Amino acid sequence: MTVPHVLVVYAHPAPHKSRVNRRLADAARAVANVEVLDLYETYPDFYIDTAAEQARLAAASAVVFVHPIQWYSMPALLKEWVDTALQTGWDGKALQGKTYWLVASTGGQLEAYREGGLHGAPFEAFLAPFRQTARFCGMPWEPPLILHGAQRADDATVDAHVAAFSARLTQLATL
Repeated sequence: MTVPHVLVVYAHPAPHKSRVNRRLADAARAVANVEVLDLYETYPDFYIDTAAEQARLAAASAVVFVHPIQWYSMPALLKEWVDTALQTGWDGKALQGKTYWLVASTGGQLEAYREGGLHGAPFEAFLAPFRQTARFCGMPWEPPLILHGAQRADDATVDAHVAAFSARLTQLATL
């Protein structure tokens, strides 16, 4: 029997300023059968080793993306990683059936994500590119874990968010 292996792709361009995502990455490092790929530490020059990343993806039973939502999207290096690792010509079928889980934070409060709100639409409306990537790769979509208003969240809220993440990640690593 093989041991499940979860790949956590962590991307924060300023981890020293992160109250939430850095803690999530640290929590992931403490879970057995989980590999944390810190993109900004591994690829500070943005030169992605395609073969290495495709091997990581092929070995994983689930892929977890941990990052802040910036301008309604993912950080630039994560976008480069996705474009490179999932490039045309690779047998993306290697991802079929592997879980896709988005774990992200926003600067804005949840109430800003509604019709008539600051962002003009529910947060779910901004998830289409993430969902489509999962669908195109044949990856089941795990309901996202999102912390809104991360910069102003109190310690108890952040602690609860990290605990919920750790609990679900532990489950994924043992499925």
